[in-house]
Amino acid sequence: MVNMMKLMKQAQSMQKNMEKLQADLAAREYEATSGGGMVKAVVQGSMTLNRVEIDPKVVDPSDVDMLQDLVVSAVNTALSNAREDAATEMAKVTGGMGLPGMM
Repeated sequence: MVNMMKLMKQAQSMQKNMEKLQADLAAREYEATSGGGMVKAVVQGSMTLNRVEIDPKVVDPSDVDMLQDLVVSAVNTALSNAREDAATEMAKVTGGMGLPGMM
């Protein structure tokens, strides 16, 4: 019974640490660029897009497809960076247990 109580306390502690980490991760910003820095996307750890910055030099009305591709690339890279950071940080808290539903 002592082992069960110890296990429950460890689980509660891990849960509190995970909640704190999730709040911290949600507040972090991640940025990525594409097109040699011509397009920059900034996302939060909560996986929301904060802003997109586009250098006016890359705006070519005759090549809108390229601009769209650059925006998509920057946003996807920023989101990927946020997910990778979340997975790394969560593994530290969970001891690499890979709990389902956590980030």
